[in-house]
Amino acid sequence: MTQELLALKIDVDTWRGTREGVPRLLDILRRHDARATFLFSLGPDHTGRAIRRVFRKGFLRKVSRTSVVEHYGLRTLLYGTLLPGPDIGRREAALMRSVRDRGHEVGIHCWDHIRWQDNVATQTVDWTRREMLRAADRFREVFGIPALTHGAAGWQMNAAAFACEQDLGFLYASDVRGFRPFRPVDEDGKACGVPQLPTTLPTLDELIGVDDLTADNVDRHLLAQTEAGGCPHVYTLHAELEGMRLAETFDRLLRGWRRQDFRLATCRELFDSLDPANLPRHRVISGELAGRSGTLALQGAAID
Repeated sequence: MTQELLALKIDVDTWRGTREGVPRLLDILRRHDARATFLFSLGPDHTGRAIRRVFRKGFLRKVSRTSVVEHYGLRTLLYGTLLPGPDIGRREAALMRSVRDRGHEVGIHCWDHIRWQDNVATQTVDWTRREMLRAADRFREVFGIPALTHGAAGWQMNAAAFACEQDLGFLYASDVRGFRPFRPVDEDGKACGVPQLPTTLPTLDELIGVDDLTADNVDRHLLAQTEAGGCPHVYTLHAELEGMRLAETFDRLLRGWRRQDFRLATCRELFDSLDPANLPRHRVISGELAGRSGTLALQGAAID
């Protein structure tokens, strides 16, 4: 009997997450014989500029449940404001290549995480393509080959970004939240972009602090959602969380998924198990998600 796949997608948002969280995640994955897709922020770390989100609906409620300083570190929260933002791709190219050399998939998260997450939803075609091309050029500089996948920072996208993914030759992407792999379509029902492997499970920062969930028991909550199987799940984790303060929680989660007989795999492995020509077609909509502030890209209704 073939094991069901559960794809692990790791968003690496910051310089600290790259240099401290990624090595710890590599060790945890090795212990559980797991593979994952690491999506890197390749340009400057401007995390401090996220202070503007204080005016976003739900932001204060979210940060009240999680210690932002503990997760990111005070110095990181000053990058792009009182401190210059370090160039992650330049400083950590060797570490990024070591991830690939250990058998994991590598791809693009963004050029500038805060710039993309806070602006792309309302930006122009030219702005969007410029940001994506910067990231693609840096990826090629670091790895010597073009990127084949992309996972949008904060699940923030626009129509131009979907089109650009196809132009850049990506095989697939994981830019949205949803419930099954699909082919995105535009408002006229025409296919646009590349196949999407949406994040299907909630993230730890969306769950902790809600309904008595803590770092000590949230893994059991997630395991209950995957116990029945039957769905190609994509779980998104963050180098700044599961690779640091929540590493023990992540370790228990992997142990639980192993007990449920999942094969912990890269997103590329999940994509290769599918038939892209026969994927269902869905629109992508903008909407809210429990535990996360603001709106993000969501898998919408199917198109017959």
